[in-house]
Amino acid sequence: MNNFLSGLYIVSTPIGNLDDITLRALNVLKNSDKILCEDTRRSIKLLNHYNINNKLISHHKFNEKKTASIILENIKNGEVISMISDAGTPTISDPGLVLIKECIKNNLKIFPIPGVSAATTAISVSGLSDQYFFYGFLPKKQTAIEKELKKLKEHKFNLVFFIPAIKINFYMKLFKKFMKKREVFIAREMTKIHETFYRFNLDKFSGFKENLKGELTIVISGNSENFTNNTVIDTKKLNIEIKQYLKKYSVKDVVNLFSQKNNLSKKKIYDICLKLKKT
Repeated sequence: MNNFLSGLYIVSTPIGNLDDITLRALNVLKNSDKILCEDTRRSIKLLNHYNINNKLISHHKFNEKKTASIILENIKNGEVISMISDAGTPTISDPGLVLIKECIKNNLKIFPIPGVSAATTAISVSGLSDQYFFYGFLPKKQTAIEKELKKLKEHKFNLVFFIPAIKINFYMKLFKKFMKKREVFIAREMTKIHETFYRFNLDKFSGFKENLKGELTIVISGNSENFTNNTVIDTKKLNIEIKQYLKKYSVKDVVNLFSQKNNLSKKKIYDICLKLKKT
């Protein structure tokens, strides 16, 4: 027996480098009665590296509905069940949501064990804004992809996708079709020996000549055309709000806040601040 509470533990694992795992994650895995794995063949490499020999159960998108009832009974009987994916945080573009919903429905405890996420890792070195919309995997059929991109192209935040490297040029052509004047960051083999980053302007991209392998994390900058001065603004209300903020914050902070909040240029907000300062 161990001192861990019975429940489902959602354990984040490395996306490449096996050293990128927390002490808490290792402790939970070592004290689990069972470990649910997306692919036991991949997970065993990590577990063997840390001498963890607990029972593994295959739990993936094709069988998660069938295994959920058995896992629920295990938890009800006092067991500590951990869930890991092939890499990163489970349920984020990975299986696991079905089981989590069942645990919620049955009032069973769920414990998040945080760690690596490919999306935040890529954003942190992209050089783009820290405001982003995570999408994950796009549909496979072109008509379905185009339908999604028509909706996504209006987002002012960065867009984060997971793309199979073998189809990168196919997806990039579709991105170019719907998204103009965008900066792109692509991360390949993050945290591994052959870690590679690509940065370019989408309009000028002509395609990769070499064959890329694995899974890519792609960050596309937001729609800057959303930041126009065409938005109808209640000037009187805006001035009152800015004046209140100027009592507590610097002009620079107020300019940054209100330009983003109201889709107005920084110069316009700065001019308002100067006028209000004089009154």
